[in-house]
Amino acid sequence: MLTILSNTIVRMSGGKDIGTEQLIKETARRVFFIEGKLHATTQDIADAAGINRPSLHYYFRSKNDLIREVHDEAKGEMVKKLKRVFGSDLPFREKIELFIDAFFEHVTNLPYLQLFLINEINCKSGESVPTINRPRSTPAEIRKFLEEIAMEMEKGTIRKCSPENFLINMFSLVSYPIIMKPMYIDFFERSSHEYDLLMEERKKMILDLLFNP
Repeated sequence: MLTILSNTIVRMSGGKDIGTEQLIKETARRVFFIEGKLHATTQDIADAAGINRPSLHYYFRSKNDLIREVHDEAKGEMVKKLKRVFGSDLPFREKIELFIDAFFEHVTNLPYLQLFLINEINCKSGESVPTINRPRSTPAEIRKFLEEIAMEMEKGTIRKCSPENFLINMFSLVSYPIIMKPMYIDFFERSSHEYDLLMEERKKMILDLLFNP
C-alpha cells in the first residue's frame, strides 16, 4: 500500500523517469524513421522498447503525441545543421558543399522520415493527422542564405530563378534518391553499400548541376 501511494505521489508531482521516456523516443525513431515500419502501433513501439503499453501511454497519451515529439526532434537536428551552414561566413560554393554533406548524412541516417510524413498526411479516412509544430517565421539564417542565392544569380554563378526554387531544387536533388533507395537498389540490382557509393558520386554531380560551368 505504501509503495502504491509513493508511486502515486511521484506521478502527481510530475516526476517521470527520463530514461524510460528517452528509450521510448529512441525506439520510435528507430522503428518509424530507420526501419520504415510506418504503420507501427504504440503496442509495437512498447514491445520493441521492452515495456508495456500503459507505461508508454503514461509518457505519450497517443501515437500522434509520440510522432510529433520524435519528428520535431529529428527536424530540429537538421534545422540546427542548416542554420550553422547557411549562417556561416563561408564562400557560397563551400556552403553548398557543406549543405550537401550534412543533408545526405541526415537523410541517410533517417531514410524513412520523409516517407513517414507523406504516409501520415495521406492516412486512412477517419484517422487524425498529427499536427507537426512549425516555425512561425523563416529563420534568419535561411533568409540570409536566400539573399546570398539572389546575389550569386546576379553574378552569373548560378542560373536565374526565384531563390526559393533554387533551394527547393537543391533539397530535391539530395533527398529524392535517398527516399527512392529501396526501389533503385532493386532496379539496378545493387547492394546497399554499392548504392551508397553512387550517392557519394552524386554529391559532385549535384554541384555541377547547380552551378554554371
